[in-house]
Amino acid sequence: MTEISFDDFLKVDIRVGTIVDAAEFPKARKPAWKVWVDFGPEIGIKKSSAQITAHYAKDDLIGRQVAAVVNFPPRQIADFMSEVLVLGFADSDGEIVLLQPERSVPNGGRML
Repeated sequence: MTEISFDDFLKVDIRVGTIVDAAEFPKARKPAWKVWVDFGPEIGIKKSSAQITAHYAKDDLIGRQVAAVVNFPPRQIADFMSEVLVLGFADSDGEIVLLQPERSVPNGGRML
């Protein structure tokens, strides 16, 4: 593992947001949802491709708070521009489990 400085860590802008919409993404190479996440008035609604179909149905995502990196450059995935990286951990089968706050917090809050 490569060590980084605290200043390096501070460069990664991780915020909390609420998923406000989700859609199927059949053009993705691996099963994924298109999600739109509301990060509050400062950042607004950003979209992401999330490979979380094993554990989350589309309708179960709406209203769920998630953590995401908001300062990566946008990335083209098939015909969709992903603007943020929604964060999660792989379970024992390699399927992604979302990283989310234990209780509700204001959208746009930065991880400290």
